Amino acid sequence: MFSINKLLNKSHKAITASGTALILSTIMLSPANAADITTTYDNSCAACHDNGALNAIKKGDSAKWQQLIKQKSMPTLIQSVKGGMSQMPAGGLCDTCNDEDYRKLIEYMSK
Repeated sequence: MFSINKLLNKSHKAITASGTALILSTIMLSPANAADITTTYDNSCAACHDNGALNAIKKGDSAKWQQLIKQKSMPTLIQSVKGGMSQMPAGGLCDTCNDEDYRKLIEYMSK
């Protein structure tokens, strides 16, 4: 025999599961937020910018970063990162970053 309560229970579970999946996928596809910048830096930038490998400006060398930002401008620097620079590959090893993420990463490294 068909029960409306069983149908409602199944529908509720399906809606809850769909809602949870939507929330998780939105979080996963969102640009890196402030808490994630450190993780993104560690995963994508630190290999070179922590120790200056391949002539990368070191994280925390504020004077050099400010000089570079002033020389190129932030929008131009972001475009350079996206296209690759000198020995840095296009995107700086971050295949999920957008322009805002790159701006935040550059600001993070410049402090």
